[in-house]
Amino acid sequence: MRPLASLVLLFGAAAPFAPPRTGTRGASAAATTRAFLFDAGAAAGGKAKIPSSPSDRDGAAIAAVKAAVGKPRDASCPLIECEFPALAALNKLGDGSLRSSLEAEDANVAFVSKLVGGISNPFFGPSVSLLMSSSASKSLVDKVQKKVKGAKLYSLKEGIPEAQGKDKSVCVVFTPSSQSDYRAARTLAESGYTTVLVNGTFKVTILFHLFAGDPKSDYVGLPQLLCKNQDQRSVPPSATMAYYLKPLTYNSQVAGFLIRSYPSSWTVLDAQTNAVLGSFSDEEILVDRTNTPDLRESGRLVQKSSDERAIRARANM
Repeated sequence: MRPLASLVLLFGAAAPFAPPRTGTRGASAAATTRAFLFDAGAAAGGKAKIPSSPSDRDGAAIAAVKAAVGKPRDASCPLIECEFPALAALNKLGDGSLRSSLEAEDANVAFVSKLVGGISNPFFGPSVSLLMSSSASKSLVDKVQKKVKGAKLYSLKEGIPEAQGKDKSVCVVFTPSSQSDYRAARTLAESGYTTVLVNGTFKVTILFHLFAGDPKSDYVGLPQLLCKNQDQRSVPPSATMAYYLKPLTYNSQVAGFLIRSYPSSWTVLDAQTNAVLGSFSDEEILVDRTNTPDLRESGRLVQKSSDERAIRARANM
């Protein structure tokens, strides 16, 4: 095993499965929307806000990661996530083109360079080790070597480095995307090393069918896909979501956002007015036995706000 510090994992491109569940408590409820992530302005309630630019988003994400590194939700499992769209033009994230993939890759590299600079302190610590996914291409590794300064670079193709200096080091795992990547992250976190996940892919859970027979269930007689979070690539419920930015679409447009900036609550914001539509604690929004938010209630709040605004606009015509 090679020397390593504590671990930060970078997560986010693909939207994870949010299975149906009962028991999600409602939020406090209070658009026409934008085609781009940063058109909506910067004002919002409390600490949650819609970022006005990539730089604004990066600053908020780094501050949230640092807060979680200093005091994770569960000190016995310092596994931390950071998840957001890498590109402002959201349609590029799913168009499958090589050009868009490279743009997203460049954006992630630019962010991790800022993150390393925001976390590391060469005089008093922590130091930072940067772990590349076992599936990272040589061109990506070369790009990271060239652009990211102040971190030791490792590849998970060669296994888990030897962890040293729990209190004085942080390890960033860049865009994990395989079973072995996530297993390495969990192993380090469960061994007491600070671990943050940011902008990875294929955050997978085991799924199975359940035909509801409980008369108290909201889905009596309906087949349900439920989540059993035991897959080696999944993130345990004891992890901390430091920064989360999820565009919520309605009528094929971005109508709102679900934002979490640790240690603040999860907050739903209207994309057009920046109004706070609802807020949730971890216990209220996370899918059972996972660190994944259930997006259904957030989507309902955004849909309701958009519909009510459209009704008011028609009434005033």
